[in-house]
Amino acid sequence: MVGDAAKNQAALNPTNTIFDAKRLIGRRFSDSHVQSDRNLWPFKTIGGVDDKPKIVVNFKSQEKQFLPEEISSMILAKMREIAEIYLGSTIKDAVVTVPAHFNDSQRQATKDAGTIAGLNVLRIINEPTAASIAYGLDKKDIYDHERNIFVFDLGGGTFDVSLVTIDKGDFEVKLLDGDTHLGGEDFDNRMVKFFVEEFKGKHKKDISGSPKALRRLRTVCERAKRTLSSPSIVETAIEVDALHDGIDFYSTITRARFEELNKDLFTKCIRIAKKCLRDAKFDKGSIDEVVLVGGSTRIPKIQQLAQDFFNGKDLCRSINPDEAVAYGAAVQAAILSGQGNEDLQDIVLREVTPLSLGFSLDNGLMEVVIPRNTSIPTTMRVDDITTVRDNQTEVHFDIFQGERAKAEDNYLLDSFYIKIPPEPKSVPKFNVCFSIDENGILNVSVKETRTGIENRITVIKGKGRLSKEQIERMVQEAEKYRADDETHRKKVKAKNDLEDYIYKIRSAMNNKVNGSSFSAQDKKKTEDAIERALKLVDVQQLAKVNKYKKEMRKLAEVSLKMGI
Repeated sequence: MVGDAAKNQAALNPTNTIFDAKRLIGRRFSDSHVQSDRNLWPFKTIGGVDDKPKIVVNFKSQEKQFLPEEISSMILAKMREIAEIYLGSTIKDAVVTVPAHFNDSQRQATKDAGTIAGLNVLRIINEPTAASIAYGLDKKDIYDHERNIFVFDLGGGTFDVSLVTIDKGDFEVKLLDGDTHLGGEDFDNRMVKFFVEEFKGKHKKDISGSPKALRRLRTVCERAKRTLSSPSIVETAIEVDALHDGIDFYSTITRARFEELNKDLFTKCIRIAKKCLRDAKFDKGSIDEVVLVGGSTRIPKIQQLAQDFFNGKDLCRSINPDEAVAYGAAVQAAILSGQGNEDLQDIVLREVTPLSLGFSLDNGLMEVVIPRNTSIPTTMRVDDITTVRDNQTEVHFDIFQGERAKAEDNYLLDSFYIKIPPEPKSVPKFNVCFSIDENGILNVSVKETRTGIENRITVIKGKGRLSKEQIERMVQEAEKYRADDETHRKKVKAKNDLEDYIYKIRSAMNNKVNGSSFSAQDKKKTEDAIERALKLVDVQQLAKVNKYKKEMRKLAEVSLKMGI
């Protein structure tokens, strides 16, 4: 089950209900964020090969481990299915949006998820950039001059800000910033933690070790957060029947308490926005519009803090915060597929790289080649890199992404080496060139200037990313799951059809008995046939489709003889 169906049964099946896969995708299991989150999740996570996180579930009475890419692919496949039903045609291509601060590994892992779901991912674009496209088109007929747009994007799991200049159809991203681990889920976690302590204080019982109790508590906390986001409501109830050991839990939470619990997180959002403007060397007064995107921007305190930060400026809420990103991505998809109408023909999107890219040699420091927020596509180089030891025959280059001075604190994307003749240290000289294309694919080349020896690499996979073989295996498994799902759907439909037919026959028989002559023997035959069919429906969970159809044919024969 995916989506609402999965969410609705979460309280009954907490350890097998997976959420927050977006927070795991492209990360290492040892990541501090992963370690802190896994203590709050009811499902089990473990470390796999190359320190990749895996989600452990009970699948068809067996323990099975899923990578975050596989979980995300299930969601993408469901979205694809919904879209295909709506459009009445098959979908192969897609544009996928990601948080602006996703690193290369997270972006590539998201692309892998699309491949596993059977989609050809044309482009990965940043969520706030997509939202700015939606906003720009919405206001296209109003503004005929350049405008500076600040996009404030706070969703369920991530927070992004971006500064975009819109000049008619030209969308140029000036700067991106954010936090891939800040959003509505964190606000829920604070409430859950608060009420766990309250329950412990009232009833002297700790529910932190009960996945079922935590899941039920999380559900009502999320609902309370949404309720308190309504401008007119300042207090709401928290009610859970038999939360733990048969004990009912009842409490209340005010908006003031909710804001106090999350005060530091709300303040962090404004701090990131402030840093974005400072890095871009923009004054708050030069911002023409502040656009709110993401469901968490409905929280009144977030709106107040954002408005206060921008000196009381009215916040733009004319576009649906939940739909803006998808709308912008659809526009980009229309342009890439050549299906855009006249309104889209003039749109040009200029993205930036969200994190610095560089390399490390023997000193352990990160040598930045492309600084973050550099417009892409771009090519940059560093000259006169040299050796630090005598008679080296190989020089290894580790390619990193991140903002830390020590290379090991950043994300290792890939490694390669160049072979050279042995020379005294500092004699060989290398030119290192980094080039990023419009899809964000990084190419790195190294050339030794004296000998002309050269080597290059295309960084299309981060360390620990899925191999081609792994992706192909997962695609095959996804196809198998889809086939299993289709078989399951057919069984459910056959069962429902039989059950529906049973009650129609029973109703028709009752009318026949009441309205005209109907012998006791005829009635007994019909009732026996109905009883057999009901036994198949009620006793067996899901039989084979043919078994349901066979029982329906028998029932139809009896009813026909009886003249029903």
